[in-house]
Amino acid sequence: MRCVVGVDLGSTTTKAVILGESGEVLGRGITNSRADYGHAVRVARAEGFIAARFALLRRAVREIAGPEELARLLRAFRVEQTLTQMARLQELVQTEAAAAVRGPLRHRLEVVIDRVFARVNAEEEAWFAAVAAAPRSDFFRDAMGSAYTRIAEELAEPAGGVTFDLLLGLYDKCIIRVENEPLALGFREHIGAALRRLGEPPGVRAAVEAAASTEFAEVGTVGTGYGRARLPFPKEQIRSEILCHGLGAHAMFPGTRTVLDIGGQDTKAIQVDATGIVTGFQMNDRCAAGCGRYLGYIADEMNIGLHELGPLAQQSQRRVRITSTCTVFAGAELRQRLSLGERREDILAGLHRAIILRAMSLLARSGGITDEFTFTGGVACNAAAVQALRELVGESYGARRLNISSESIFTGALGAALFAHRMVAA
Repeated sequence: MRCVVGVDLGSTTTKAVILGESGEVLGRGITNSRADYGHAVRVARAEGFIAARFALLRRAVREIAGPEELARLLRAFRVEQTLTQMARLQELVQTEAAAAVRGPLRHRLEVVIDRVFARVNAEEEAWFAAVAAAPRSDFFRDAMGSAYTRIAEELAEPAGGVTFDLLLGLYDKCIIRVENEPLALGFREHIGAALRRLGEPPGVRAAVEAAASTEFAEVGTVGTGYGRARLPFPKEQIRSEILCHGLGAHAMFPGTRTVLDIGGQDTKAIQVDATGIVTGFQMNDRCAAGCGRYLGYIADEMNIGLHELGPLAQQSQRRVRITSTCTVFAGAELRQRLSLGERREDILAGLHRAIILRAMSLLARSGGITDEFTFTGGVACNAAAVQALRELVGESYGARRLNISSESIFTGALGAALFAHRMVAA
């Protein structure tokens, strides 16, 4: 099957979008960029092709299995991926513990580590078994980190020397190594275990085998993103983030005229015409203030997952006014606010509004907000940021149609894939 690939190598996440011959989306893949850019590209592409195989599977079994059963199969597949990575992480953490600690403490530490991972595994199984599984981060690092820190804090034995800081330090040493290993990849390896987990649904095995054996012929690739200079592509296969986000937003919402993209390292305000061609833009490329990386620092300071920030901020009862969104001083400012007795929820609500206020300034300098207005990038997945944006747009511009897709984080990669499709078709 002929296809093209668009890659968006961001500072925080790397995304890939696979398009078929007719320009239809076959699959999307995403991973963290934190550990290694080259590896991040390989993982995002691999995840994109796994998603493409699931798309083929959905088509093949449409009359055999309903959407709920297919969703459950995908969930079972993700659980098998996650459990494989968890087992490797536990092995590495225990190895680090054995090297770092001697004497009686070593045995106690090993026992506590096993208990922590047993609880994490049990929560993963419970998530799979739930009738309506709660939404969670797509990234192993974030989902695992949130569960591990919470459970490690509960099970730590500070009086006996097994402190929370010791447990967290061991985790921090090992998580990047697990991210860099291709344990979670491989459609065929995990789909078999997923089928067994579901009790081999009738008629699905043949369709799974057909999807697993399909060969994809990649006939074109275009890269973009903050790290595009690091991509191993010829110059003619590289496009700017501005162009890709403009074209991608237009493809998702054809009526788009203004685009706001808040990524990990920068914020872009873009104006496009009726065909998705960029007519103007403004960008804050001097620092990560008010971007996704800033939110990442805040999440790390609070020992929670990045995906938990928005829901927590929405629990605010009295928003704290924040005057600075400097990433360098994020931790110090957060600790100062907490020491003054401010609630985490109220601080986070203020932080989200401050981030969007910076973005509104860029939008004004780019030409303002024209209907339709599309919000893209990873921060578009943050409900508190979306809420703040709706409020501020209404205050400054009145009623505007605000487009946000559940796939907004893939907008740049989609634009890159569309450029690749055009190159092949030309």
